Amino acid sequence: MPDYDVVVLGAGPAGYVSAIRCAQLGLKTAIVDKRWLGGVCLNVGCIPSKALLKNAEIAHTLRERGKEFGFAFENLTFDFSVAVKRSRQVSDRLTKGVGFLMKKNNIDVYMGEAKVTAANAVRVTDATGKTSDLKTKNIIVATGASAAVPGAWKVDGQKVVTYLEAILQEKLPKSVVVIGSGAIGVEFSTVWSSYGVAVTIVEMLPRLVPLEDEEISGELAKAFKKRGITSLIGHKVEAVETTEAGVKVTVSADGQTKVVEAEQALVAIGFRPNSRGLGLEEMGVKISERGFVEIDERMATNVPGIWAIGDVTGKLMLAHVGSAQGIVCAEHIAGHETIKLNYEMMPRATYCQPQIASFGITETQAKERGYEVKIGRFPFQANGKALGLGEGSGFVKMVVDAKYGEILGAHLIGPEVTELLPELTLAQMMELTPAEIARNVHAHPTLSEALMEAAHGAEGHAIHI
Repeated sequence: MPDYDVVVLGAGPAGYVSAIRCAQLGLKTAIVDKRWLGGVCLNVGCIPSKALLKNAEIAHTLRERGKEFGFAFENLTFDFSVAVKRSRQVSDRLTKGVGFLMKKNNIDVYMGEAKVTAANAVRVTDATGKTSDLKTKNIIVATGASAAVPGAWKVDGQKVVTYLEAILQEKLPKSVVVIGSGAIGVEFSTVWSSYGVAVTIVEMLPRLVPLEDEEISGELAKAFKKRGITSLIGHKVEAVETTEAGVKVTVSADGQTKVVEAEQALVAIGFRPNSRGLGLEEMGVKISERGFVEIDERMATNVPGIWAIGDVTGKLMLAHVGSAQGIVCAEHIAGHETIKLNYEMMPRATYCQPQIASFGITETQAKERGYEVKIGRFPFQANGKALGLGEGSGFVKMVVDAKYGEILGAHLIGPEVTELLPELTLAQMMELTPAEIARNVHAHPTLSEALMEAAHGAEGHAIHI
């Protein structure tokens, strides 16, 4: 029986990053995954979807903005299968890179189903049924999450799909009903609408991207309307039925029901943790009613030697959060100096068009908590680089505590705002104020000037607006 200091269950961004950090700290480490290195994110999630979004951006420019940029086509055609194949190539390159990193760090890789058989033992069953028993001092559970689908909605992979089928299909549907307007819903809506697919988004809550600041939701709604996307907000899905031609989605609002028909429906209403069937309950590990593994700030469960990180904990279901948890967890196991994570201040990025980026609390939340708030705001319409790119919609919004100048949150929508966010999250972490951001000279012309201008605005001396 191989003997390890750490066995990591799950090779996604939480698991493989944690395994690398464990190995760096001198711990003999193994990692187990039943399907693939890199997890959902690298294989069928974050990474291939960004490749598809790039293709979609080009398609949208060619279809809708030729006159603006001075070009025209007589017979413009698109081959969506090429976009999908490119996305697979990008994914494959990165997953091979994870394999290389495992070898580089002397991490043993086991492919198969894992089950915790004791607080210090894991059994791995591979695809042939062969089993391997691993002895270990620590087990890190990083098994992620799967798409949540109500039992009455039958996913067939053709007419009713989740992100998994949607990201792999090489043929564009003519029309789609997207159920849910979180990151997955709005990103696929962006991809499909860019190719001319008729998209209808159904969102039960009263606005798109309902976890974002209210003004962000309003700005996205305007942008999506301009792209021809129909948004049914405040509508509950009552039924999803397949037909010969596609799907019928029955929705209700204000006591009225109606049926939306399309060729396909994407279910994007959230995720459920992959915590069952691992043997955790038998070990006495606390699992919430919703299935999330309960952890403390060290990433430790209630059972000594068993830890959990990433989506399976439900703290914040984002790849980079899982990676950060994985590093902290490894450092606690090794007795190394580490930090305490502040989940509220973690960056959040959504890659629809226009992009959305945020962290911290919204203006409404700040007021509800009793803060006296001042707002720094700057529109991309007044940013020279944005106008040069032809991407002048959107804005930067900073939420600041008026008393101490503390940055409570920031909410951005516009061109490449996901790349702008780190300056603000770093500033917040290092306890910088908007005054200091405003004094930091930003190169001209850049999109980042919008951050400086918003900071000036928060200080009461906006320059370019």
